[in-house]
Amino acid sequence: QVQLVESGGGLVQTGGSLRLSCVASGIIFSDHTMRWYRQAPGKQRELVAQVTSGGGTNYGDSVKGRFTISRDNAKNTVYLQMSSLKPEDTAVYYCNTLHLRPGGFVNLWGQGTQITVSS
Repeated sequence: QVQLVESGGGLVQTGGSLRLSCVASGIIFSDHTMRWYRQAPGKQRELVAQVTSGGGTNYGDSVKGRFTISRDNAKNTVYLQMSSLKPEDTAVYYCNTLHLRPGGFVNLWGQGTQITVSS
């Protein structure tokens, strides 16, 4: 099956840390740029971080210096290490990749995992 499965969400206090994992199956993982998005209630989905097939990384301005994206190609897994968490980080977090199939590209999404940061 072609799918992304996330884990690691939960409750954390302001200033705490959490690590999200996303395991991909059914794709050649090492060829894919992987991304983390988040969406808070009433807000648009926001790109948090990405890591390319070559290992280059990019971050949204709101998380620079606090979050780290990484990948382990041997485990088909992308991680998001979240530190110095703030209440405004509260959202559902989704892993994502753009995947080429017959007929064109499609966006693959994980099921989403809730992060709640208490003040």
